Amino acid sequence: MPEKVGENQLLLANDELNRRTALLEEALREKEQTLAALQDSERRYRRLFESAKDGILILDADSGKVVDANPFLMKLLGYSYEEICGKYLWEVGKFKDIAASREAFKVLQDNEYIRYEDLPLEASDGKLISVEFVSNVYLVDGGKVIQCNIRDITARKRTEKALAESEAKTRSILDNIGIGVALISPRMEILELNRQMREWFPTIEQRQLSICYQTFNEPPRDAVCDNCPTQKTLLDGLVHEDTTQTHSTQRAGVRNYRIVSSPIFNSSGEVEAAIELVEDITEKLSLESQFLQSQKMEAVGLLAGGVAHDYNNMLSVILGQTELAMNKVDPDQPLHANLEEIFKAAQRSAEITRQLLAFGRKQTIMPVVFDLNRNVESMLSMLRRLMGEDIDLAWLPENGLCPVMMDPVQVNQILANLCVNARDAIADIGKVTIETGYAYFDEAYCARHTGFLEGNYVLLGVSDDGHGMDKETLGQIFEPFFTSKPPGRGTGLGLSTVYGIVKQNNGFVNVYSEPGKGTTFRIYLPRHADQAVVSLREKKAEIPRGHGETVLVVEDEPAIQTVGKIMLEELGYRVLVASSPGEAIALVEEHASEINLIITDVVMPDMNGRDLAKRLLSLCPDMKILFMSGYTADVIAHRGVLDEGVNFIQKPFSMTVLANKVQEALLGR
Repeated sequence: MPEKVGENQLLLANDELNRRTALLEEALREKEQTLAALQDSERRYRRLFESAKDGILILDADSGKVVDANPFLMKLLGYSYEEICGKYLWEVGKFKDIAASREAFKVLQDNEYIRYEDLPLEASDGKLISVEFVSNVYLVDGGKVIQCNIRDITARKRTEKALAESEAKTRSILDNIGIGVALISPRMEILELNRQMREWFPTIEQRQLSICYQTFNEPPRDAVCDNCPTQKTLLDGLVHEDTTQTHSTQRAGVRNYRIVSSPIFNSSGEVEAAIELVEDITEKLSLESQFLQSQKMEAVGLLAGGVAHDYNNMLSVILGQTELAMNKVDPDQPLHANLEEIFKAAQRSAEITRQLLAFGRKQTIMPVVFDLNRNVESMLSMLRRLMGEDIDLAWLPENGLCPVMMDPVQVNQILANLCVNARDAIADIGKVTIETGYAYFDEAYCARHTGFLEGNYVLLGVSDDGHGMDKETLGQIFEPFFTSKPPGRGTGLGLSTVYGIVKQNNGFVNVYSEPGKGTTFRIYLPRHADQAVVSLREKKAEIPRGHGETVLVVEDEPAIQTVGKIMLEELGYRVLVASSPGEAIALVEEHASEINLIITDVVMPDMNGRDLAKRLLSLCPDMKILFMSGYTADVIAHRGVLDEGVNFIQKPFSMTVLANKVQEALLGR
């Protein structure tokens, strides 16, 4: 029995041993599997660690020593493994920005997670690198380590910088161009505005609506207007444009705008937004209007000058023959009075042709340097008689005014025309003011006003307190033959004459007027640097007569040739006549020693007056020359201005004028 018990116990012990052995073997197999898994995991981690495209740095969390670093980090910073591993982080110079000392390293120890969006690091060659730095704390084998992931963002930073610079440049361009620019979404919301748009329309962003309809309507419309180019662009993807007008409180008055809308497409070809370009065309429209007006004035001026040429030739005959007839009729006879009326009518007609020539800037002038104040003062008594007793004429001169250079007769024409207009604008009792002064126009002013040139000017102003003019009338006052006066009260040439004279003398004229508030004309004439002022001599009352001097008249118009010959003979001269330049040359060759003066028309067939004069003076240098013309003396003058020493008589002329001009030419004055 005891033997049986012992055998059973032995069997039980053996089973227990086998069971435990199996358990140990199972545990060993599990451990081997776990170890294999760990080794596999380690290998995978190492592969990831070594092949990662970010730098990885492993630190001992307690000491701060570098435990490991991957190849990418070594390559990035230019260090060998031995130069980093085993060293404290703060001993590695390139990492001082994140751990400059043991105390600074404590930040990494105390925080399980730290992120730096942009951390500057320096490579071993001194090259600066921008990195994104992330640190995490892990437990490894019962101890803590800090894993630092370092991503190179240098290229990204460069791209961001380039994009930022490009955006800044684009913004600068948009903000400095002279047109408004807006980006509009498909829902008609404002996405972007440039500075010009914000300056023009300060309330745009508060409304958040398309410029083309919310800006130009007060109050803003609830629905898009029918002609909105932006709405059309967003619907059909095409370029559309429109013009509109609005009253701007910021920019003083009505402004005109041109709106052009262009589509922006996404990658799918759908309209993603619209760009609105808004241009202020107010000044452009004004300049176009002024240019068209200038062209019209120039065309009418050319026509007027051509008409005046032929008209003056006929008036020369009428005036001359009438004056000759008057000299042969007793002043007490009724016929003499009739002839006087004919003579006066012809003179008035001649004045109209002078106005036509002045308007067309074709009037031949003899400019001198003179004192404008003195010239105006010499006309005041005549102007007071012209305007009558009920109108007060005030004279406000600028002391020490600089001289001007122009024909003094033209100043008289300007004042007479403006004062007559002022008189007619005053219904009963009123006041007219004539003033002089100085003015300067800078570059900015001239850029906004067509025809103005930068410089110093002398001002001649004429103001009245009459009924004034509306804008429509103001826009036409310088047009030839336009008049607001009743029929028979005006020719419509007065102000066009003023305009032509001012332009011929390189000046400018501005007009200010409102209904019921009177009118002011401001005329600006260039200052003359020369202070030498001539005294304006009064014309002689006596008719100077000749003493048998020989005068050759060269004129292709028979009637004028005839009347000129008779007038000169009555004045005491011996007269030869030629109908063409060829005849004149032949006569001079025959009578070279006898001829004292040649009076020649400016425009003739075959040869003009200037060329004829040169030819004749080569034959007889001592002869005097007097040019005459019923049009402009453009053959002998530059822009209608006679050169010094050139004698000229404008057709039509009376015997008195002819007598004085002949004497001046003979005496060389």
